[in-house]
Amino acid sequence: MNTPTIAIIGLGYVGLPLAVAFAKKYPVIGFDINKNRIGQLQEAFDMTLEIEHTQLKSVNVSSLKELENAEKGLFSTANLDDISKATIFIVTVPTPVDKNHKPDLTPLYKASETVSKVLKKGDIVIFESTVYPGATEDECVPILEKGSGLVFNKDFYAGYSPERINPGDKEHTVEKILKVTSGSTPEIAEQIDQLYKNVIIAGTFKASSIKVAEAAKVIENSQRDINIAFINELSKIFNLMDIDTNEVLEAAATKWNFINFSPGLVGGHCIGVDPYYLADKALELGYNPEIILSGRRLNDSMGPFVARETVKLMIKKDIPVKTSKILVMGITFKEDCPDIRNSRVIDVINELKSFDIQVAVFDPWANKEEVKEEYGIALFSDKNELANDYNAVILAVSHKKFKNFEFNNYTSSPFVLYDVKGMLPKEASDGRL
Repeated sequence: MNTPTIAIIGLGYVGLPLAVAFAKKYPVIGFDINKNRIGQLQEAFDMTLEIEHTQLKSVNVSSLKELENAEKGLFSTANLDDISKATIFIVTVPTPVDKNHKPDLTPLYKASETVSKVLKKGDIVIFESTVYPGATEDECVPILEKGSGLVFNKDFYAGYSPERINPGDKEHTVEKILKVTSGSTPEIAEQIDQLYKNVIIAGTFKASSIKVAEAAKVIENSQRDINIAFINELSKIFNLMDIDTNEVLEAAATKWNFINFSPGLVGGHCIGVDPYYLADKALELGYNPEIILSGRRLNDSMGPFVARETVKLMIKKDIPVKTSKILVMGITFKEDCPDIRNSRVIDVINELKSFDIQVAVFDPWANKEEVKEEYGIALFSDKNELANDYNAVILAVSHKKFKNFEFNNYTSSPFVLYDVKGMLPKEASDGRL
């Protein structure tokens, strides 16, 4: 086929790295409804810190006119008309769950409506957002048909290639992670596979259908969630036995086929969310997914568990609990990245507050405004803002910046140190998972 112009719908943690990768070989229009985000990208600044300033500058073009004459490059816009010339649309919007853990496809519906307004004969729409099997063809395609007046698999086509972005990981970048692809017809599946193959160094795997590709994605993170839940349960058991979980895992890992996972808080936009998509679809079909939901319940219990274990350690040291001051270090959902989406550190904080404890939160990676808006917490991002009399410290996220933190400068005596991820040597903390 002729060299396509690609529109990436959604320029977040997934969309922007993908847009940059494609822009090295194709003309790419990056579309996002957040005008502030577009303004930042046009100044070559990425607030997610996934793409460096120099890399953005190297692929960025300053105007749509330049893009029309360009063989490759990235044009970022919030104007719907600007994506009308694209022939391939790739949707990379979030797929969260609501407060009842029900899949919320609203962003996907709205993105599909947006694309439908500019969809033309011969165009291809590829979805990367994590969904349950069948969502692309049962939920998104009808919206595309209704909004465009076109007929699926006659006038336009669809595909699914699940995202595998790992936020904050500078080693396993989008080009270096093998990509699963699929299409609504055998011919379109081959076109989509070749398209990704041109930018994905690690190669591609062409699934037999869109539903197979959707299912493959949703079980990836469900499997990890279940494995971590097992280790978290072991941590609770070993804690009762006064056995260090990390030492047990280290010993067990000497067997060649032992699958090594670590205990911890399970949040973020994938592992803590995707299992609910598969579970909800299973329930709709009349099947109760016992293992998937059991793993979710176990992992969701870890935040309160950490808080209560910290309180127990304080009591053992005769530290008054009510009105005490605890410093929680880290609010992002994982180490060394600014992503706060679905961070389960909030469960630790809320449980501590239920004991009438004063909680301070410190994270040099997170954005103060985002944390305030998302969790209603006044974040400290500079250690000079901290007090010097905290009765306990919970090292909730293993940022590298925390490794040499001088705890004694910010704590009373005695104090409790709880190391959630086992970042510090065993003897340096009072407790850990």
